[in-house]
Amino acid sequence: MKYDVNAVLIVKTFWDTMSRLDHTRCCRLKLHFRHLEANLTRRLKVCGLRDFCITFYRIMSVTAGHCTPVKHVLEDSRRTNIKCAATHPEPTRWECRTELTDVCVTVTPKCCSARYNLAVMMFFGFAVVYGLRVNLSVAMVAMVNGTNTQPSSNGSETKECPASPDTLNGSNPSPDQPDGVPQYQWDSETQGMLLGAFFFGYLFTQIPGGYLSGHFGGSIFLGGGVLCTAVLTLLTPLAAQLGFRWLFALRALEGFGEGVTYPAMMAMWACWAPPLERARLTTLSGAGGNFGAFVAFPLTGFICHSLGWPAVFYCCGGAGCLWAVLWFILVSDEPRTHPRISDQEKEYIIRSIGSEGGSHGWSVPVLPMALSVPLWAIIITQMCSNWSYYTLLTSLPTYMNTVLHFDLRQNSFLSALPYLGGWLFSVLSGVIADNLLERELMSITAVRKIFTLAGMVLPAGFLIAVGFSGCSGALAVTFLTLSSTIGGASSAGVFMNQIDIAPRYAGVLLGITNTFGTIPGVLAPIAVGHLAKNHSLAGWRKVFCVSAGVGLFGAAFFTVFGTGKLQSWAEAEDTTETEREQ
Repeated sequence: MKYDVNAVLIVKTFWDTMSRLDHTRCCRLKLHFRHLEANLTRRLKVCGLRDFCITFYRIMSVTAGHCTPVKHVLEDSRRTNIKCAATHPEPTRWECRTELTDVCVTVTPKCCSARYNLAVMMFFGFAVVYGLRVNLSVAMVAMVNGTNTQPSSNGSETKECPASPDTLNGSNPSPDQPDGVPQYQWDSETQGMLLGAFFFGYLFTQIPGGYLSGHFGGSIFLGGGVLCTAVLTLLTPLAAQLGFRWLFALRALEGFGEGVTYPAMMAMWACWAPPLERARLTTLSGAGGNFGAFVAFPLTGFICHSLGWPAVFYCCGGAGCLWAVLWFILVSDEPRTHPRISDQEKEYIIRSIGSEGGSHGWSVPVLPMALSVPLWAIIITQMCSNWSYYTLLTSLPTYMNTVLHFDLRQNSFLSALPYLGGWLFSVLSGVIADNLLERELMSITAVRKIFTLAGMVLPAGFLIAVGFSGCSGALAVTFLTLSSTIGGASSAGVFMNQIDIAPRYAGVLLGITNTFGTIPGVLAPIAVGHLAKNHSLAGWRKVFCVSAGVGLFGAAFFTVFGTGKLQSWAEAEDTTETEREQ
């Protein structure tokens, strides 16, 4: 392969520049350089000067505002007057004629930027999403007529953990409802089926949602998914009156609509999140789920007690519709189409992401994905982590009602405490993870594994402690809160690993991993219904120990097989076949 004289000059200047900067403490530049270094040789061989200049331009643009030595290099470049202008027999094919003296682009502030405004909108969107998802968990306590349900065969629930004198509901196993509000005679297995129904539908739209979001853009799917789920939620009281099967079908349809939301989020961040801000942005937006659960549990309990359980679904559905309207007005799929983004921020995002982000078109490397060990490591680990998460999400109010005998208002507030800690810890973990990468203290792989281990091993230990806490409500709530709080660390680990190994296909990968990760959402409530059929301490001890064991297995699996390296099948194709031949 022959290179023209200008290409050789640019290559020499580039490597001389990097040699000089290697002795500086400009961590941001080094990280970007290492991120792109693996592709430089291939790019130079394929399309010569043009693509190499673009790569050089991108690195300098992203880092000039953070590293004084880069500015000195730019001054040297002015003197040598090196330009990104390729000499090629077909000049129309080479459009990069940007002078190197123009590349000093300062990184935009985070506060009030378009990308952080998007993260805030997603945060509240996923708060609504989880409110729509968990409202039935608390409302179920009020919907079921506990005085008429079939009693347990051994009466263990009253003998093992009798209600304390301070418990407001005394011996009434079903909270009072306003006159005219219906209640139903559903046993524990029926309740488990209804709580798991959401995830039957949630399974089927994950992969299609991720694939279509990667092609058409994620905003319409995220907003549309929330809107459809909110409208269906408004119909929940009617479906409950029509019968168990109608309510089961409605909850499954809600899951069907909500299944596209997380893959759409990841597809949007592939276009919006600069590499050094990925953990901050994804954890901030995803933390809305824990925040939504934290708000939804006590709010749902208060509404149930004051207005009756049907009002819960009207309030949650209305909030979802309102958020969807704001979403469609304020949000764009990518920086290029955002009407209110500054030119400076737009250039920063586009140049820092480069060709690895953006739409993947209709073509997806299905076979390499299916054979990818790092992808299977994410799948298995998320399944294991979600088992305990969905167990608590769907069954924690039942445990606090039937075993610890908290009344509805106490139940809903204490059920929310674990998610407050998880919300705060997940946001903090994202900031710490990005700082570790920025300072070059650890590799991406090491950061993802450490946060995954911390977010799965320690919570498993606290879940086991819950199983052996007996009838002590204080101990149980403390251990559950510690478990969910520390579990938030995994949001900066395995739960954002898709965008590390294949940013171009992040939406599709999250659809795949979430599809498998939703299987515990279907099985866990059913398993709880069987293991804790009599609401005994022994039955719930089995529930918590099984969840802990599954989590430990997932942590070990990711430690062995997980990675943060960009996979070969996820590299962007930078040239056409004609260019390859030349």
